[in-house]
Amino acid sequence: MLWPVLDEIFQLALHYDTSLEAVRERQDFLVREKIGICDIVESCRRSKIDASDLGMMEIKQRDIFRQLQLHPTIETLIFTGGNTKNGPEYLFRRQLRAYCGLKLHCVSSEVPKRHQFIFQNKVYTTISLTSPSNAANRAIGSSALYKTRKTENPSYTTFDFRVDQYAKVFLAARSLKPE
Repeated sequence: MLWPVLDEIFQLALHYDTSLEAVRERQDFLVREKIGICDIVESCRRSKIDASDLGMMEIKQRDIFRQLQLHPTIETLIFTGGNTKNGPEYLFRRQLRAYCGLKLHCVSSEVPKRHQFIFQNKVYTTISLTSPSNAANRAIGSSALYKTRKTENPSYTTFDFRVDQYAKVFLAARSLKPE
């Protein structure tokens, strides 16, 4: 659901098929907005085919610190999922501890949570967004913010919640980037 959310925020009018045009639309958007996408899981096995983080076994992680070295303009890592078992923040925390014995330091515990860490004398910020996976709908539905917005607007959906949350992060980052 990541692409429909970004499509809504940036009004991209993306094609949802397997064409080269659809691929180019996404690549052009990422380049234009200076966004890199990298899955922290390089490979894994699953007992059943679904999007559940919990279902992953024998996880081989991508070396995020190597990516930071290869791409020195990176300042912020955005996790599309939190600190639940096998979630992106959880896996990153494990890698951070193993790679350099560091921990994330909380900057804001308000959702989306923000943390910082220092790697090779540079301060990086992490932001943990609600997962775009439908598996996160239960967590969204139980959040106080969602319940308030749903009461105010009965047609408010979990998709709307993600769009609101992701827009704050992606549009704020956009305004900070040099032209």
